[in-house]
Amino acid sequence: APTASLSLSAAGDRVTVTHRGGDALDASGLDVRVSVDGEPLARQPPVPFFSAAGFRPGPTGAFNAASDGDWRVGESASFRIAGTNDPAPEPGRTITVEISVDGRPVAALEAVVEPG
Repeated sequence: APTASLSLSAAGDRVTVTHRGGDALDASGLDVRVSVDGEPLARQPPVPFFSAAGFRPGPTGAFNAASDGDWRVGESASFRIAGTNDPAPEPGRTITVEISVDGRPVAALEAVVEPG
């Protein structure tokens, strides 16, 4: 299984994960699961993607379908949760992001949503 050190930040509807160290991760094998205050989003991000129900178009980095395929140290990836998804990532709530590659867990991250 790949090993990587990742960090999470959330501001408004934007969720950003930064690759801090370890192995490069294959973007085509990423699986991302998001919860707000322990409740999974009704629609999960189909990483990698460009446009998907429950999310604003144009994710960045490895979360974007046009990425080069590898998520390397120092690179950030982000997406924005649309108002049509539930629960909303409102300031003060805790967002949890679990990332796996090819079915193997890599990270479980938490952050408090900051005002956007």
